[in-house]
Amino acid sequence: MNEKLKKLNQQLAKSEARLRRAQHEEKILEHQMKQLTRKERTHRLCTRGAMLESFLIRPEVLTDDDVMDILKQAFSQTGMKEAVAESVKQRVAGEPLTK
Repeated sequence: MNEKLKKLNQQLAKSEARLRRAQHEEKILEHQMKQLTRKERTHRLCTRGAMLESFLIRPEVLTDDDVMDILKQAFSQTGMKEAVAESVKQRVAGEPLTK
């Protein structure tokens, strides 16, 4: 009986060690996922910021408020909100965009 108890305790210790390792690996993977998400977002922001600047005349002299005013005016144009909503709707649905 004593041998059986020893063996079960050893199995329990091994299982607990495996569980701790698995939990640690899970934390590492979660951190890596956050890093990837952050990198993807940073890349998207830089790319889209560059796209915006390509349409601005002398963007280096404009303030953030100037650019925000320009964007507000551009997006308040008739049909702009609908065009954006339609693009999002088509992308979400997986349909090709038609221009």
